[in-house]
Amino acid sequence: MKILIYSPAFLPGVGGLEIATAQRAEQLQRTGHEVTLVTTTAGPGEDGLSYRVVRNPSPAELLRWTRWCDVFYQANVSLRGLWPLLLVRRPWVVSHHSWYRQGDGRIAWQDWLKRRLLRFAASSIAVSRAMADDLAEPSVVIPNAYRDDLFRRLPDVERASDLAFVGRLVSDKGVDLLLDALARLAAEGIEPRLTVVGDGPEALRLREQAARLGLAERVDFLGTRTGEELVGILNRHRILVVPSRYDEPFGIVALEGIACGCVVVGSEGGGLGEAIGPCGETFRNGDVDGLARALGRLLRQPELRAGYLEHAAAHLARHTAEVAGAAYLREIEGAVRRRPA
Repeated sequence: MKILIYSPAFLPGVGGLEIATAQRAEQLQRTGHEVTLVTTTAGPGEDGLSYRVVRNPSPAELLRWTRWCDVFYQANVSLRGLWPLLLVRRPWVVSHHSWYRQGDGRIAWQDWLKRRLLRFAASSIAVSRAMADDLAEPSVVIPNAYRDDLFRRLPDVERASDLAFVGRLVSDKGVDLLLDALARLAAEGIEPRLTVVGDGPEALRLREQAARLGLAERVDFLGTRTGEELVGILNRHRILVVPSRYDEPFGIVALEGIACGCVVVGSEGGGLGEAIGPCGETFRNGDVDGLARALGRLLRQPELRAGYLEHAAAHLARHTAEVAGAAYLREIEGAVRRRPA
């Protein structure tokens, strides 16, 4: 089977969608199918990838690759990339990793159109039940996978640090809420250390906030860390905090933390709670008091943390690359089988 993957977001980007798309392409190629990935992301050569990557194709090239394929798969609905299907009939499979709505919750005309077009999809795949429930058309739920070949427990690393955050330093991710929660815990005599991994436009403001709250000596801003270095950092921490203001569609970072032996505390909106599962606690989005209470409980009671981690192996087993890859392959093969003669 010839599979065309259309994804504007791709490597060398380091976001969740970029990494997940590369992972999926690799899995599909490994099962014996021929994969071509088309992206508008510029990048270097493709050494080390087992599948073909076409960057910034002309309209004629995109049309040619659409004619070549047996199935056209999109990671998120891209209106700009859909036009070849008006000229070439191919099964359209689409997975949803982001909300089709604006940041303020408003559904703009582009979002409305994307939602309406789903009636023509041979298969619609949502990364969480929360996302599936937000769509008018029925969608299969296939949760995101984490990189189980990378994120793991390191038995020789001492888990001596308290709290970690991993993500972009933007307001949506809620690091400022976490700093406010630490200030409230300090008033109760609880003074954990926090390691902030990531970078972004809010970095300076967050450093200033930490200093203003008297937390500068207990908050370490490390900047971006990836790969084995990030695995080592997570293995040194007890709790991973994901305090997002907005509803995360899923939350792969929660799985990465759990795989490295962290209990996770995260906001409950969207699909993040599904990613955390039985391996941590949730609080209402934006609720600083709720976040402080959850952190206080887990810091005071190590037996609670141990209880959550007992569920880690079973929870992670449902989110491996192999499990997700097999589920996607079933949907893609089914879409081709259902194709009209």
